Amino acid sequence: MGFTMTEKIFAVHAQSGQARAGDIEILTPDVVLLNDTSGTITVEQLKKMGVDRLFDSEKVVLVADHFSPPKDVTSADAINLLRGFGNKFGIKNFYESGRHGIEHALLPELGKVGPGGLIFGADSHTCTAGALNACGVGFGSTDLAGVIATGELWVKVPRSIRVDFVGQPGRFVTGKDIILSLIAKIGVDGALNAALEFGGSGLANLNIDERMAIANMAVEAGADTCVFEYDEQVAQYIAQSGWAARQPVMPDADADYLARHTIDLQQLTPLVAAPPSPANGLPVAQVAETIVHQVYIGNCSNGTITDLRQAAQVLKGQTIAPNVRLIVVPATSAIYRQAAREGLLEILSAAGAGISLPTCGACFGGHMGILAAGEAAISTTNRNFRGRMGHADAKVYLANAWVAAAAAVAGKIVDPLTIAPQAGRKELV
Repeated sequence: MGFTMTEKIFAVHAQSGQARAGDIEILTPDVVLLNDTSGTITVEQLKKMGVDRLFDSEKVVLVADHFSPPKDVTSADAINLLRGFGNKFGIKNFYESGRHGIEHALLPELGKVGPGGLIFGADSHTCTAGALNACGVGFGSTDLAGVIATGELWVKVPRSIRVDFVGQPGRFVTGKDIILSLIAKIGVDGALNAALEFGGSGLANLNIDERMAIANMAVEAGADTCVFEYDEQVAQYIAQSGWAARQPVMPDADADYLARHTIDLQQLTPLVAAPPSPANGLPVAQVAETIVHQVYIGNCSNGTITDLRQAAQVLKGQTIAPNVRLIVVPATSAIYRQAAREGLLEILSAAGAGISLPTCGACFGGHMGILAAGEAAISTTNRNFRGRMGHADAKVYLANAWVAAAAAVAGKIVDPLTIAPQAGRKELV
C-alpha cells in the first residue's frame, strides 16, 4: 500500500524514518513558530522548565502580529517578553510592526515554508503552510516549549482525506468559496483527527494566494493539518522565496484515504458563511439584503495581494455606504508595499477605506475593528463564532473579497455583479 503526502512528510521528519497513519512518531520540525499571544505562554513554560539553551535558534521564528501594534500596556509587555526571549537566546527571526506580517502569510515570504516542510506553531492556523506542499500543525504552548527545548515532539500520524478539484471557478468564485463549500459539505468536524490533501486537474486554476485561503481554513473542518500537491506554481513561488530545505512530495497512486471528495469548481457560486459557524455557507442570494455595519478585508486567510486586487476591482470609482466602516488589512508589509505600487491603496482609500498595517487585531476580537452589540460585519476572516470579533450579540458573516467590497458600497450583502459589473475572475489574479 502506498503513502499519502502527509505520511511522506512526517516520515522525513521522524526519528524512525517512517510514518504510517495511526503510528505515534517522534518528529523534528523545520520551523517552530511563536506569536505574541500563545507564544508568551511558551516562553513562561521554558522559564519554569529551567531551559538555558534551545535545540536550534535558527529554526525558531517569533512574530508579533496579534497585538501589533500594541493597544495597551498588557499587549506591549507581551511583545516585549517575546522580544526579550529572542534577544536572550540569539533568535534572529523576530518580526514586529513595520517589518513583519501576519505569521502564516509572512513565513512563506521569508522562505520558511515550502515543499516537504514541517512547521509547528502555537496557533491553529499553522495549517496554512499546506498551500506550499508542506504540513503545518498547531500545538499547545506547553507542547511547543518541549519542542524548542529538545527539538522533538511525539505526534500521532493522521489518516488523510483526499479532495480533488476539477473544472475552473466561475466569475466571482475564489479559494474562500471553495473551502466554505467543503466545510458546508463535511461539517466543522468532518476532518477531525485527519489531514486534508488537495489535488486534481482544477488545482492549476488556483493561484498560491487562493490555495493559502483554502489551507488556512482546513482547521475549521477539524483537520490536524493539510497539504496541497506540488506543481509549477509552487515551484515558481519557492524559487522567489528561497525555500530549499526539503524535496516536494506527491501521493502514491495506491495511497490509503479515510474518504474522498471531488469539488467541481465550475459548479460553485460565491458563498457567505452565516453566523455562528464557518459551516453555514450559503449562496449570496440567501443572505442578500442583510445590513452590515463593518466590512473587514484582511486576515491570515484573505489579506493577500489577490484579495486587495479583487476589492479594488469593486471599489474603483465607488464610495462606501455612509453607515459602513471599511477596514482593509494587508497581511504583510511586502503585500502592503506591492498594493501601494499597484495603486490599490489609493483606490481603496478614495472609496473610504481605513487601511491598517498588518495585524491579526480585529479577527480574534483583540483591537482595531471590534464590533458593538447588535452590529453585523462581513469579513474575509476565517471564524464567525459568537463573540469572535467583539460583542457576543454582534454577528459576523464570512465571504470573499469581491462580496465583502460590494457590501461596503451597498451597505448590505449583495451580489457583487450588481455593484461592479466590470469586475470578476478573468484570469488568475
